Amino acid sequence: MELPEIDDFEALLCADTPMLDVRAPVEFSQGAFPNSVNEPLLNDAERKQVGTCYKNEGQDAAVKLGARLVSGNIKTERVTRWKDFHSEHPDGVLYCFRGGLRSKITQQWIFDETGVQIPRVKGGYKALRRYLLDQTEHLAMQISPLILSGRTGSGKTHLLKRLECAIDLEGLANHRGSSFGRQVSPQPTQIDFENRVAVELLKLNRRGVDHIVLEDESPNIGSVHIPHALYEQMRRSPGVVLEASVETRIDITLKEYVVDMLDQYVAALGNEEAGFAALSNYLHASLARVKRRLGGKGYAEILSLMDAALYEQRRSGKADVHREWLERMLTQYYDPMYDYQQEKRGRRIHKTGEFADVLAYLQQYRCRVEVQP
Repeated sequence: MELPEIDDFEALLCADTPMLDVRAPVEFSQGAFPNSVNEPLLNDAERKQVGTCYKNEGQDAAVKLGARLVSGNIKTERVTRWKDFHSEHPDGVLYCFRGGLRSKITQQWIFDETGVQIPRVKGGYKALRRYLLDQTEHLAMQISPLILSGRTGSGKTHLLKRLECAIDLEGLANHRGSSFGRQVSPQPTQIDFENRVAVELLKLNRRGVDHIVLEDESPNIGSVHIPHALYEQMRRSPGVVLEASVETRIDITLKEYVVDMLDQYVAALGNEEAGFAALSNYLHASLARVKRRLGGKGYAEILSLMDAALYEQRRSGKADVHREWLERMLTQYYDPMYDYQQEKRGRRIHKTGEFADVLAYLQQYRCRVEVQP
């Protein structure tokens, strides 16, 4: 019997449909889709053997080799993992690279074992990836972005998270977009980042939102770059500026760069000592990235203050001891850079104000504001 296919890519992605990716791990690591998990039909070594056989002896021989490699206990284990996926996600779908043999074999084995017909994505990864690339190009030209600017620590990310019409590009990139922007967990691959951005554009378009708020960014956010069509639209768009006092900015920066980072490192590494060492390494490495821009004297002064703060925090557990060097970084490094970039971009500014004022303006700009508990 012919098992079902699904080709409504928009509905699939906008519904956050769980997806079973049966490609080899090396393929999955290069790029996949949100809400996908990798439970391969063939592992990397098996895929290589089957691929070599296909080139030398043809498809029939390759299929027979794959059946021999994935048999007995190996087959049982893989089918069990697919069954577990379906039990957890009864609305899920599956895909391989082109929606061909690997998808069909996986579907058939699941059906033989359980009687369940899990749909496969028509055209597989390749078709879905092409669809997202095309949609990014198309939707980037249809939207009317409003660009949110503001000095480092002014709370731009906090404001974006209050809006239903915003895309948090730094959140999708898992990077804060500055020399101190690295997170504890790694950034996505470029393909994964592009896929995440495309899905967010699709979701907003499906809801009829065309006025989208995006944070003012450089072309690159850490190791990934914003899709060209979207960045060009952002570059031409007007903006609003979020203002905040230096004290407020220090509060926000202290929480994000010191307090939250320490908590995340401790959670990732399992103990306080290792977490604190990782925090220290992160702060030192981040400061070293801007050593040339700070100049030898400025760098040495801030490094001395940072080291003293880390020593005191380790001794007393107090994070407020970092405020002095953070203030210097904000006022001596980030502020001059922000002023230069704003002047260089020459963006039309529609509104300047503090958090509540900008939020109220965005409501008038057809941005619904999510009610906070």
